Amino acid sequence: MPIPKNTKPINRSYMREEMYDTLLAWIMNGELRPGEKLLDKELAENMGVSRTPVREALRRLEDKGLVESAANRWTRVAEISIKEPEMIYPIIWSLEQLVVPAAIGKMTSDDFSAMQKANAVLKRALERTDPIEASIADIRFHEVFIKRAENPHITEILTDLKIKCRRVEVTYFEGSACSKYSLDEHHRIIAALEAGNTNRAQAAIQANWQNSLKRLKNVGCRAGLYGSDEMTHKAG
Repeated sequence: MPIPKNTKPINRSYMREEMYDTLLAWIMNGELRPGEKLLDKELAENMGVSRTPVREALRRLEDKGLVESAANRWTRVAEISIKEPEMIYPIIWSLEQLVVPAAIGKMTSDDFSAMQKANAVLKRALERTDPIEASIADIRFHEVFIKRAENPHITEILTDLKIKCRRVEVTYFEGSACSKYSLDEHHRIIAALEAGNTNRAQAAIQANWQNSLKRLKNVGCRAGLYGSDEMTHKAG
């Protein structure tokens, strides 16, 4: 199992969380690919920790559906289907629309500044063709109004769904569903939220996610990904 090169020492005071966060980032960003075997002994040795926090992190990731295992045989990064976006994106835009009425009256100037800043980072990332930074900026943009709704249950569900989306984007779709058109779509979301127009904000959010899904499908069609009956990524 190749260990990503950017391995850094784990802070022992926060060992369990750092181990989980590190493995999660590697899976999300495609440094650990679907189907790749995960060896707790090798991970522990390379990261300078005991096998216990590694095993705990792997169990948490398995609970999230990101890791799969067969008792006493293997543990590996979970496979992922190219069809995931078609199932997940409608749930995401429905939940984001759901938080708008609770968030819209609480939005502050700092919130709108944070959204503008995230969009600026997204623009620079797209100009540099950096899909990982673009994806992170896109997530941070949406996080602002989601968090302002103060509904931890929806926040947790959306976080987990977007992790799955990120994996599909990395595995199949050149890393990101974002494009220059995302920037304009984001501006429309900001304008609707600033105007306090719930219906317009909800419509803009749905359009953003629907267009992102179309962009993914266009990339997939150009790459011939939809021409095969094999819709699940296999390692190797």
